[in-house]
Amino acid sequence: METIMAITANSEYSFAIEYSGPLFSFDIPKASPIEIDKIPVASVATSAPALDSLPVVQPLPLKKRLPDQEQDQNLNFNFSSELKVTDSSFTSDLDEDEDLESSPSVDDGDVEENRTAVVAFGEASSSSAEDTTKRSKKGRCSRCLKGNWFTEKEACLVCDARYCIKCVMRAMGSMPEGRKCIACIGSPIEDSNREKLGKSSRMLKRLFSSLEVEQAMKAEKYCGTNQLRAEDVFVNRQQLTQEEMVLLQSCACPLLRLKPGYYWYDKMSGYWGKEGHKPDKIITANLNVGGNLMQNASNGNTGIIINNREITKDELKMLKWAGVPCAGTPHFWVDPDGSYREEGQNDIKGKLWIKASTRLLCSILSLPVPGKGANRAGEEVNNMLSAAFPNFFEHKTLQKFFLVGSDGSGTSTIFKQAKFLYEPMPFSEDERRSIKQLIQSSIYSYLGILLEGRERFEEESLAAKRNSCVSRKTGSDVSEECDGVTVYSISPRLKAFSDWLLKVMAAGNLEAIFPAATREYAPTVEELWKDAAVQATYSRRRELESLPNAASYFLQKVVDISRVEYEPSDQDILYADGITPANALTCTEFTFPQTASEGSGDDADQQDTLVRYQLIRLPSKGLGENCKWLDMFEDVRIVIFCVSLSDYDEYYEDAFGVPINKMMGSKKLFENIIANQSFEDMEFLLVLNKFDLLEEKIKSSPLTVCDWFDDFHPISSRNPNGDSSEAEKAFYYISFKFKKLFACLSRRKLYVTSTKGLEKESVDSMLRYAREILKWEEVRRPLNNHFSNFETTTTCP
Repeated sequence: METIMAITANSEYSFAIEYSGPLFSFDIPKASPIEIDKIPVASVATSAPALDSLPVVQPLPLKKRLPDQEQDQNLNFNFSSELKVTDSSFTSDLDEDEDLESSPSVDDGDVEENRTAVVAFGEASSSSAEDTTKRSKKGRCSRCLKGNWFTEKEACLVCDARYCIKCVMRAMGSMPEGRKCIACIGSPIEDSNREKLGKSSRMLKRLFSSLEVEQAMKAEKYCGTNQLRAEDVFVNRQQLTQEEMVLLQSCACPLLRLKPGYYWYDKMSGYWGKEGHKPDKIITANLNVGGNLMQNASNGNTGIIINNREITKDELKMLKWAGVPCAGTPHFWVDPDGSYREEGQNDIKGKLWIKASTRLLCSILSLPVPGKGANRAGEEVNNMLSAAFPNFFEHKTLQKFFLVGSDGSGTSTIFKQAKFLYEPMPFSEDERRSIKQLIQSSIYSYLGILLEGRERFEEESLAAKRNSCVSRKTGSDVSEECDGVTVYSISPRLKAFSDWLLKVMAAGNLEAIFPAATREYAPTVEELWKDAAVQATYSRRRELESLPNAASYFLQKVVDISRVEYEPSDQDILYADGITPANALTCTEFTFPQTASEGSGDDADQQDTLVRYQLIRLPSKGLGENCKWLDMFEDVRIVIFCVSLSDYDEYYEDAFGVPINKMMGSKKLFENIIANQSFEDMEFLLVLNKFDLLEEKIKSSPLTVCDWFDDFHPISSRNPNGDSSEAEKAFYYISFKFKKLFACLSRRKLYVTSTKGLEKESVDSMLRYAREILKWEEVRRPLNNHFSNFETTTTCP
């Protein structure tokens, strides 16, 4: 019997089993034990060599590169600072080695040119940040090294690196904490930049829509990393806690521009100032912050004490002007409302702020005066600790959902449903005004498609009529009898408006005219819509392939929408094609409200109320060529990929005019997102949207129209009551195709669900399912890592 150690391939563990088979014909190798005493050890050197005898290698001078070559070299470096060039090693050698001073060298002006650059791999260091700052000070972009002093740039709030308009999105990504480099995310900002928080620049307004700028500035202003840390502030020689910082910045008279440092605070009167200086503000009194007030807090030398603090000379002038007896060295107690009394006495002698001249003198002497909320009761103010903290002090976990899909897949509808579901005020007045412009512009696009169809139907009808006349008559009578009107013919005046509208659409100037000219053309649109020819065309709307599904909903309301006083309803907002006229990146933050089925006693559900979720929606056009902007969203937790089930028999034309099946286009986009390195460890949820449209369409158009689904041949059950519908079979089949594709490309599991974007309950169930996926994966991740070596082979579809 021999005990043999068996090791599985590609595994992190081993196990021993006892071998009971026949004896081996060869010797089994055995590992001999190591004897520690026989290991050779180097002996200690008797004397160290003289440092003067060691040779010194001088640095080799670098050849000067042309500006174009220098830019090409720097462009090869990854913008996430994986490769960094630093010369700190050489500079440290110059400082430490005194022998280099006596060696022949160049003058100080040529040191920078002769230094040897060392390529370091790793995280960003202080030297690289300083290097970036030096380049930006020269007026060039810190990433592409182009531009000059007059080129508009956006600066990082942490390292002050500056980027041009072409590099700011690459360098700062999705801006989860505002205007910070990707390498600086999570780092505190400079104190001098704290006043810039939430103040957008002209560059951001040109790059993003108003909603995107608002979300980025909100994240920048209220991010906990960008706030002043409580441990950096000392009040009455005592370090503040987070609760005390909340009190200072959320009381009736708050400290909005507080900086790190040492301060003194008179709790009885509300006086506040820097340690060693006179008071500069009166805040809310009786706040439980800091330690006890010291007598020399303001370095006063007048001998007069107010609330155990010796006042300064400027304060003494103010007291004399207010009529306070200051003979000798009296001690006073001063209340928040300005009433004062001598120590040990209960009788109030007077009030400091009763005279207007006293306030005038305070402004001359740069002394503060009390505000409206400075004399609030101390108990009322300190009870704020039990209330909810401001948003930027709430230590809530933010989990991000990334919603993406092809055009027409329903991502905008799902995003708007989420805002209706979880936000008390889903859309502001400005947002509704923007959606109104979007709908009014779209209605003329839909009307133009309808008028194009009318012309086509009219030509077909006239051709059929003429062919009928030719079969019955010949000669000149044919043109006299057959040159007439058809059911698709309109009056000359409406024909002129139709030709003008189609010409504007062909030139691409529709948005420049509408909806600004809505009031002027509303009567003509109303007359055109009521015309029998347009109504006959509308009855054949299924033959107009370029007409979206939502067009039928709006065309029925074209008269009301064309009016200036039109206000979109919630249903109109859901049916609108997009969210903003630019249809760019949009995001919203929310928490899941607790449902009745979840109950109120579950601890896990109560903890989930502290978690905030952010839904980020990006249209496929915003990804750029080859999805180059996906690395901006590397901090999301789950990718929600939306596919329209009704796209299997619909087509669109690419840039070369080649018709492409929409379902195949969704498949290609899905593959590109999976292949992106930023998403290799993220969870994926496939949302098969528009199941209701699939139920209607599959009755007349088979699923095999799409080449990817050519092997769809469902088997009908003999039991008609237990057999699933054709749409359900198609849903499971499409799910299987995407799961097989995902497993082939990523070796991971794909979650799939169906939804109806126009139903709130369906969207709510889908987003809650995405939340549960994150919870499951947090539990399963250790197990998945343990069994990650057991691989299965999958054949790509």
